Amino acid sequence: MSFRKTGIGAGVLAAAMVWAGSALAVPHEYQLGMEPAASPVMERIESFHTLLVYIIVAICIFVLALLVWVVLRYNQRANPVPSKTHHNALLEVAWTIIPVIILVVIAVPSFKLLYFEADIPKPDVQIRVIGKQWFWTYEYTHDGDFQFDSVILSDDAAKAAGEPRLLGVDNPVVVPVNKVIEIETTGADVIHSWALPEMGVKMDAIPGRLNHTWFKATRTGTFYGQCSELCGARHAFMPIEVKVVTDAEYAAWLAKAKKKFASADTNTRLAAQ
Repeated sequence: MSFRKTGIGAGVLAAAMVWAGSALAVPHEYQLGMEPAASPVMERIESFHTLLVYIIVAICIFVLALLVWVVLRYNQRANPVPSKTHHNALLEVAWTIIPVIILVVIAVPSFKLLYFEADIPKPDVQIRVIGKQWFWTYEYTHDGDFQFDSVILSDDAAKAAGEPRLLGVDNPVVVPVNKVIEIETTGADVIHSWALPEMGVKMDAIPGRLNHTWFKATRTGTFYGQCSELCGARHAFMPIEVKVVTDAEYAAWLAKAKKKFASADTNTRLAAQ
């Protein structure tokens, strides 16, 4: 499963970037696997992905070996008289039962994963995410009544701030580590999708509807995502930045954020064009 869009610019592909002592969770050049999991949901997604890879590789090797054996054993030179076999009950039962068993092996952990994602624990922090053309609005509804817009930084601003190109924002989301974060998504205009790969989160933001998902960050750091639903001309320019901090750092940020954003008229703010 892949949550990150491709083509986000060479500036993103940096392996050793640091912000305030915390590693930035960005992909690196020639990376083959997924980015390291930072939540229980993503850990299960990676585990399920690994299981599927093993099954797919085993099937591919078996089919390749079977094709090679048939080509070598039943070509015209090795087998000048063609076989007239037209029925084999044991073989027909086998090629029916074995795929069913494989599908069951896949279905059981798949349903477990789906139910684990859907069963939201009691949240410690609740954030409403509103997708707009083309930026995000965040409402902290549990730890205070305030909201703010999160808009992509220009290339110059991102470079000055030490942020990855096309991923840094002016107002990132801040959440505490090892706490359940409930995300409630909706759209203000068209369908968007709030996706955070390392947390295993991808939820559509649909106008007139509230969708719910969650994550629990297991380590501090800065994590990036993007809108993952084609939503218009600047779809590729509405990134997501989440900073996971300690409880003390979160409390300090929360106190400042309440003062900074409580009186801000975010309803009239427009995204930078």
